[in-house]
Amino acid sequence: MLDVVAGFPERILAFSAKKRLTKQDYREVLIPNVSEALSRYDKVSIYYEFGPEFVGLNPGAAWEDFKIGMRTLSRWERMAVVTDVGWIRIVVNVFRYLFFFSERARVFAVSEAAEARRWIAAG
Repeated sequence: MLDVVAGFPERILAFSAKKRLTKQDYREVLIPNVSEALSRYDKVSIYYEFGPEFVGLNPGAAWEDFKIGMRTLSRWERMAVVTDVGWIRIVVNVFRYLFFFSERARVFAVSEAAEARRWIAAG
C-alpha cells in the first residue's frame, strides 16, 4: 500500500509505504503524482517513508520503481528515504553513488523522520 503524505510544499512529493507494495500502487498512486508534479515543475523532490508496517514489494513494483526513477532522474532535486529496512538502505546508497546523486539523496532512520522532513524542505 502506498499513501500520499500531506503537509509538504508543492514541489515535494511525499509517500508512505505500508504493508506490501504492488505494481498497482505505483500505477495508481506514485506515477500519476510524479507525472502531474513534473508537468508543473522542472525539478521536484521526493520524500519516501518505509515505516515498521512495511513488509516488502512485489517484483512488478520494483520494476515500476526502477522505470520511473530512470525516466525522471534528471528532474529530481532531492530525495529523502526514511527506513530501518537494511536492504532498502543499501539499494538507495548504491543508487546515490552510481548515479552521482550522493549530495542530493539521503537515507534516514525512522527515528530521524522529522530531520528528513526538514532536510527535504530546505532544498
